[in-house]
Amino acid sequence: MLLSGTAMEQTGGSVSPILSVKNLSTSFRVNDEWKTVVRNMSFDIAPRETVAIVGESGSGKSVTSLSIMRLLPKRTSRIEGQVFLDGRELMALPEEQMRQVRGNEISMIFQEPMTSLNPIFPIGKQIAEALTVHKNISKAEAKAEVIRLLEKVRIPNAKGRFDEYPHQFSGGMRQRVMIAMALASKPKLLIADEPTTALDVTIQGQILDLIKTLQEEEGMSVLFITHDMGVVAEVADRTIVMFRGDQVETGPTDDIFHRGQHPYTRALLSAVPRLGSMGDRKLPLRFPSIDIKTGEQQVLADVKDTVAKGKTPILDVKDLTTRFDIHSGLFGRKTGAVHAVEKVSFDLFEGETLSLVGESGCGKSTTGRSVTRLINPTSGKVQLDGYDVMSLDQPTLRKMRRSIQMVFQDPFASLNPRMSIGSAVMEPFVEHGLGTKAQAREKTAELLDKVGLSADMMKRFPHEFSGGQRQRIAIARALMLDPKVIVADEAVSALDVSIKAQVCNLLLDLQQSLKLAFLFISHDMAVVERVSHRVAVMYLGEIVEIGPRAAVFENPQHPYTKKLMSAVPVPDPSRRSIKRNMSTDEIKSPIRPADYVPPVREYREVSAGHIVQVA
Repeated sequence: MLLSGTAMEQTGGSVSPILSVKNLSTSFRVNDEWKTVVRNMSFDIAPRETVAIVGESGSGKSVTSLSIMRLLPKRTSRIEGQVFLDGRELMALPEEQMRQVRGNEISMIFQEPMTSLNPIFPIGKQIAEALTVHKNISKAEAKAEVIRLLEKVRIPNAKGRFDEYPHQFSGGMRQRVMIAMALASKPKLLIADEPTTALDVTIQGQILDLIKTLQEEEGMSVLFITHDMGVVAEVADRTIVMFRGDQVETGPTDDIFHRGQHPYTRALLSAVPRLGSMGDRKLPLRFPSIDIKTGEQQVLADVKDTVAKGKTPILDVKDLTTRFDIHSGLFGRKTGAVHAVEKVSFDLFEGETLSLVGESGCGKSTTGRSVTRLINPTSGKVQLDGYDVMSLDQPTLRKMRRSIQMVFQDPFASLNPRMSIGSAVMEPFVEHGLGTKAQAREKTAELLDKVGLSADMMKRFPHEFSGGQRQRIAIARALMLDPKVIVADEAVSALDVSIKAQVCNLLLDLQQSLKLAFLFISHDMAVVERVSHRVAVMYLGEIVEIGPRAAVFENPQHPYTKKLMSAVPVPDPSRRSIKRNMSTDEIKSPIRPADYVPPVREYREVSAGHIVQVA
């Protein structure tokens, strides 16, 4: 049983904290000056308690955890204050003794497991190393313990996967491997630094359930670092809110959520989209926005209807199929195919947002790239703004792409790091011969202003901007050709809650002023509910349910749609003891034999425009 936020007070202070942090401050050397990024952090974590540190990128959450573990580079960082683990002062320990603490008494799970796992060693060997470094056990004993740990973190066929490599595991399974490694030495404290941020909603739900279960079984304390208030509500007994390096509010999670005092706490909570909050509202709704300088909330006006009803759709997709052949053997014969997209049909009208939702590997992004012909589909029909997309030659395809543009998930990867952002935004205009460089520069200045940046930033490079600003630059570049359709492929999934709110509001504003149609690809159901007119749910390359947003969210029919919705973290602390008991199975493989013939699917109409695949 987990202790409540006031556990220590209830026992008259007799319970000694596992971790006690007093006046922790961390500074980094910047241009021969020390810049303080975490100021006077103080908190305790009791046995079996979960404490969450919540805040946005740059608030100092991860720096706090790395300071506790003494993992920051000595030459460029300075840590002040005291950190006690079970009464022992960690800051005073020699480095060799601190190494014995790390991974043994305190373990850490990092945000991106692929960068934490060594790609050239099997995962079994990597977990075994965590055991043999801290314990005097034989290889056979270590292997048996690793298999037990892999089973404990619900990895199917643990014995068979002992010798597999990190790239052979999905993102969710790699995170389970990291948890197994962290638990190997039965630590007193587990630090989980954004362990679910990059995961699909169903995998995130599984990982949260797993951490809760293992905490109960192993009796460890947890320091959970995140920017997701829904996750905080589901796992934390107490919560610490950080804003720009300062601890602005601390208390039991229930008090923070229902009686938060600091303006930033209230703004952070109001910016979290709550699944089911839209009711039967037909139009999208702007997010309450946070002023990142003051931390206060800004409420924006309602969205007006922009959908051009009764007209020919701007994008019409019929039976779109995209497969990738698999060749193997000595002569490279075709032995199978990845059925990435299978007979997908939908239409999209001017001024409308259609969201494609589903887990990684369901075919959402491939659908977006297929309709733009960034990937050549296998078969089907795509009509876009009068073009028969499937039959276009290269010059006409180039011209067609002025009508449809993409905004990718990672703007840093899609912007040339050696090109100024002014040049990057101007490039499509110049390449398509739409005017002179002077006209391109003038239009770029207008668009940067429209997306909330300024013209004097044109000479800067991508690395000089934050993630949210880079996404705004990518949106400005997509608008440079005056497209009628924008494919937003996970355009907000990696952003902080306030930046996510700003970018979503920007997309809604642009839709209103320019009558843009959006194909919005996402796995974030709460965001999808807020921005969509219609929703299509994808599973294993097929659309299993499609309809008006209110119909799909208020009356989901397909089992997979229900599964996606039940996995969304709800920002309500009263649900903390609830476990979803979700299946730990990975999403099924879309790989089929070469002679595979897909079954003919049947659909039924539940209500006007709400269509569901018959199982």
